Amino acid sequence: MSKLVLTTLALGLTTAALAQNTDYPIQAVSFTKVKLTDNFWLPRLKTNTDVTIPASFQRCEATNRVKNFEMAAAKQGKFATTFPFDDTDIYKTIEGASYSMSLYPDEKLGEYVDALITKVAAAQEPDGYLYTARTIDPAHPHPWAGKERWERERELSHELYNSGHLYEAAMAHYQATGKKNLLNIALKNADLVCSVFGPGKRSVAPGHEIVEMGLVKLYRVTGKPEYLSTAKFFLEARGQYKGYDPKSKDVWKNGSYWQDDKSVYDQREAIGHAVRAEYLYSAMADVAALTGDKRMLASVDSIWNNMVTKKFYVTGGTGAVPGGERFGGNYELPNNTAYNETCASVADIYWNQRMFQLHGDAKYADIMEKVLYNGLLSGVGLDGKSFFYSNAMQIKNSFSFAQTEPARAGWFECSCCPTNLARLFPSLPGYVYAQKGNDVYVNLFVSGSTDLLVNKKKVQLTQQNNYPWDGGLKFTVNPAATSDFNLLVRIPGWARNEAMPSDLYAFAAPSQEKVSIKINGKPVTYTVQKGYAVLAKKWRKNDVVEVTLPMEVRQVVANAKVKDDLDKVALQRGPVIYCAEWKDNAGKTSNLIVPTTTSFAAAYKPDVLNGVMELTATVPTVKVDAAANTISTVQQTMTAIPYYAWANRGKGEMTVWFPQRVTDVDIISQPITEAVVNK
Repeated sequence: MSKLVLTTLALGLTTAALAQNTDYPIQAVSFTKVKLTDNFWLPRLKTNTDVTIPASFQRCEATNRVKNFEMAAAKQGKFATTFPFDDTDIYKTIEGASYSMSLYPDEKLGEYVDALITKVAAAQEPDGYLYTARTIDPAHPHPWAGKERWERERELSHELYNSGHLYEAAMAHYQATGKKNLLNIALKNADLVCSVFGPGKRSVAPGHEIVEMGLVKLYRVTGKPEYLSTAKFFLEARGQYKGYDPKSKDVWKNGSYWQDDKSVYDQREAIGHAVRAEYLYSAMADVAALTGDKRMLASVDSIWNNMVTKKFYVTGGTGAVPGGERFGGNYELPNNTAYNETCASVADIYWNQRMFQLHGDAKYADIMEKVLYNGLLSGVGLDGKSFFYSNAMQIKNSFSFAQTEPARAGWFECSCCPTNLARLFPSLPGYVYAQKGNDVYVNLFVSGSTDLLVNKKKVQLTQQNNYPWDGGLKFTVNPAATSDFNLLVRIPGWARNEAMPSDLYAFAAPSQEKVSIKINGKPVTYTVQKGYAVLAKKWRKNDVVEVTLPMEVRQVVANAKVKDDLDKVALQRGPVIYCAEWKDNAGKTSNLIVPTTTSFAAAYKPDVLNGVMELTATVPTVKVDAAANTISTVQQTMTAIPYYAWANRGKGEMTVWFPQRVTDVDIISQPITEAVVNK
């Protein structure tokens, strides 16, 4: 790193001042440069600002998470919460508040955040160590922490995990506010970490990944090579630990739970704890991009392919197995015990954004979109202060599965998911656009505007739409002067008869509807490259691009190897996956049949669930008359709502996958007589 670059950094210039020799070929347009006006997302971001973030801070206060920092500063007291990683709930909420203040400037919130940062700084030890579970009482640290620093980092302590979330928060706060008060704390901690870990020093594969991602972000803003090399060192430490039994089938004993059973260069499959894994894979993409490491890139490409072809729910959820919150085997995607941790959806967004920046393929944005509108959005209630830790695929009155949540909760003892959502939602503007030289990418269809610099010329790009309910998209291109560049508009896979960028899911029948594009009112022919319509022209002021995406209701079928979904269909309209809920279907959903020939009507209901597109159809339903000992099918109107909106009207049955025909009926007498189809 040249003295000139380091000098500019000392003056406080942003990441853009860094001229990296190797980096992602495609750069995302910063969240600070995108202003939203969207009818779908903006109200949710406002709810996040007005409700979710204040509720998270309040709960951090009420549950003594803030008190832990105060006691660490005073060096007295007893660690007052359950887990040593509880510090991160404050970091994540500060991160979310920082993004939020970029959208909605708030002096009072800024003052509160600064006061929290002061408490964090006071809890930091002189050499940069920051971990309240030890600092409060070093002679009696948290039982997960071990007697010495980092002694149990590989499995339980989460010391480096805490550091990683600190770095992420510090970067968001610095980018959003320009202040360095949290960044300086993070840099002091990172300098300590780099002094302790590395070649010839201490070695460990962090038990819960994210420090690697955080170090990369600090490298980007400082240019300090130790941050990048230490991130790479942590990645390369995997698979070297001799304390695991590679022959054991126990995921804890063989190291696969921590993604530590093999070198990152030999990993080809999404394994272990899903959140940890997807943070790891995000960091692998970062390091591969910044170092040009082709072996690491090959590994992360293979892992992504394994996930989307064999380990991905139709809603975008990942991590099928409750025991260990982890990926299961190939095609192991059960519905009745589906886990789908909300944090895994957050991590999946991070990972797929990076994969897009590496390869410029719309399939990664397709996965981001599926997760955003379905598996992730279901994690928070419409009230903004109730959450799912796991996201079920079905709820039945007749069964009680210990790992299935039938209703959201306000907070959890391990409350990683609410605070993860608090930081993800306001960062959404940063996922809409991207650039590579002469190419401007539109990845998400979210109304708003951005000001870009293309070929050193200013260009304003404005979106107007009613997505995801309507497929009409309007883009106004307004260059300061006539300008040549390529506008690449993503044509979603679902609009190209592709339910998934793999054979894991497919549409039951092909559509004859086509995507149409007009420029200034005139239809144009276009080429599709890697899922993008490439619109190349000399752009003039107020040029208008209109894209029309077909919005049919489609039936989705799973690969035959997904045993739980045999002879069943899911419902999709645009990017939205639907479910049936008890409230709209005579109190039950487990008795609904959806034959292949079923035709659904779609209608927007502004007064239902804050406004949703409902689907209705007449379908057969199974009825059991226990007294007469008879079973019959009767025609009934079925109503389906977006999956993300379920569980906002009380507890009851819900299902995503519907049998196409009656294949078996199990009569249950406890707690109530039930007909269960395809149990």
